[in-house]
Amino acid sequence: MKLANTLFATVTAALLASCATAPASHVATPTTPTAPAAPAPAPSSKQAQIFVAAANPLAAEAGMAVLRRGGSAADAAVAVQAMLSLVEPQSSGIGGGAFMTYYDAATRKVRVYDGRETAPAGATPDMFLDDNGKPLPFATAVLSGRATGVPGAVKMLALVHDEHGALPWRTLFGDAERTARDGFIVSPRLGRFLASSMFPQSSAPDVRAYFAKPGGGLVGAGDRLRNPAFATFLNRLANEGPSALYTGRTAQAIVDRVHQGEHPGAMTLADLAGYRPVEREAICRPYRVYLVCAPPPPASGVGTLELLGLLEHTDIDKRGPQDPQAWFEFAEASRIMYADRDRYVGDPAFVSVPVKGLLDPAYIASRAKLIGERAGPPPAAGTPPGATLAGVDRTLEPMGTSHFIVGDAHGNVVSMTTTVESIFGSGRMVDGFFLNNQMTDFSFTPRDSDGRPAANAVAGGKRPRSSMTPLVLLDGERGFAGALGSAGGNAILAYVGKSLVAAVDWGLSMQEAIALPNLVARGATFNGEVDRFPRPVLDGLAARGVMLKPGQGEDSGLQGVIMRNGRIDGGYDPRREGRVPVESVAAPAAAR
Repeated sequence: MKLANTLFATVTAALLASCATAPASHVATPTTPTAPAAPAPAPSSKQAQIFVAAANPLAAEAGMAVLRRGGSAADAAVAVQAMLSLVEPQSSGIGGGAFMTYYDAATRKVRVYDGRETAPAGATPDMFLDDNGKPLPFATAVLSGRATGVPGAVKMLALVHDEHGALPWRTLFGDAERTARDGFIVSPRLGRFLASSMFPQSSAPDVRAYFAKPGGGLVGAGDRLRNPAFATFLNRLANEGPSALYTGRTAQAIVDRVHQGEHPGAMTLADLAGYRPVEREAICRPYRVYLVCAPPPPASGVGTLELLGLLEHTDIDKRGPQDPQAWFEFAEASRIMYADRDRYVGDPAFVSVPVKGLLDPAYIASRAKLIGERAGPPPAAGTPPGATLAGVDRTLEPMGTSHFIVGDAHGNVVSMTTTVESIFGSGRMVDGFFLNNQMTDFSFTPRDSDGRPAANAVAGGKRPRSSMTPLVLLDGERGFAGALGSAGGNAILAYVGKSLVAAVDWGLSMQEAIALPNLVARGATFNGEVDRFPRPVLDGLAARGVMLKPGQGEDSGLQGVIMRNGRIDGGYDPRREGRVPVESVAAPAAAR
């Protein structure tokens, strides 16, 4: 059933003031990942719903265990991240960073917590250039000590826990610690990355040592893997708090590790001790009957919102997933959005990001006019109000990352995207966890041919631009209406945009929306899951100048929930190993 397509100005004004409500329920069955799952019955006035959507069943269960004990969404997020660090180390970890969009049910407001890594104070704009001024090969840069930024996820989670936690910090790591000591079964996805030679980190000494089998070779899917070093560290983290990572022997080990080898990093103990997460205002804009709230720069929420604004100038809502014109409109709007996002978004503490200009209705309307009948050359970046044209960006940002969503019995919701950047981060390990390669999310070339600095150029203390865009949706009464996010490097915006259009405009269940084939249009390239699109769609796109080709595997990692008639409709990405468990519990007195 198609949702309404207009939002009255009075409702919009109210929504822009704030944010909303309590979640409900659904369990997506892993054995039939592309089939829509029926939403669970709406809770009674004396019941509440708790849920976790995560890319690994062990992580989802770790979060649910905390919620069953009366923990908050913030508490469960700590447990989920700790487990993901162990069982999905190719994607995220406590050696990396994250963005969290947080819905507070009591105030009906949305806040963003920025746990993005920062460049060491000694980082320089030319740190990824060779002696001839040419960018280092990515494989060289990603394995170097220079690739690692100061990790932010742990301090960010500690800040959120301080503000919204219900259980003691020390009680949130038990499942992950036990699993690290006892071992876990290597999943097919992790096994696939270990068997692949596609990523330079696969050959890194620390990767091969950690995953080595006693008799030779590397572990594979179905093997049991133990990580006693990580268990020991988690015990310290539980008892000492974030200082276990940011000071003392672990901090010294991180500094020592990034200073080793060719192209050593500049990180110091002062960089680690001085890291601070940032609490930011969410950017919220209407889309159809919803208010969509996303993280501001250096995250790419502004890009997602611009994409949705462009699509509102098309008739995509009157079409559907079998219509090539719908996919064409999505592709062209994506190219326009990426042109603007790539040019302007960076760390707002270092560069002026024209967020209001990029979302200005008149500007979006003018940009939407570029969507014609056929795809032409790559669109150039526009000049939104308040913008100073930045240099051409050369950021690579390959696939990686994980996303999860948590809802507690009070109706608070966490939507968090978390990453070590590329597969296994930099391939360097300390105390059982991998260090990120987030510095390679900066533009390797600091200036373009005209001498203009790139918005995403390296600088000491700067946060690299991120494609992460964890969303929270609100309804007309500022109630919680949904949450969505994905992994996938620069393709995250396309993955999230596709799923939101499918769930909202085309009326698909969240599971169906996430399972639709992915299409990523950026610059001159049109990448997608060619084998999963119907032939008439591919032919229709080709007739419109869009020749779809396989890209980076289009390996999305979507997790999403949306409210349908008072019930939660949840979905996970069938390309990964996710779960969306939901349970009814007695509603807290304040929530009845």
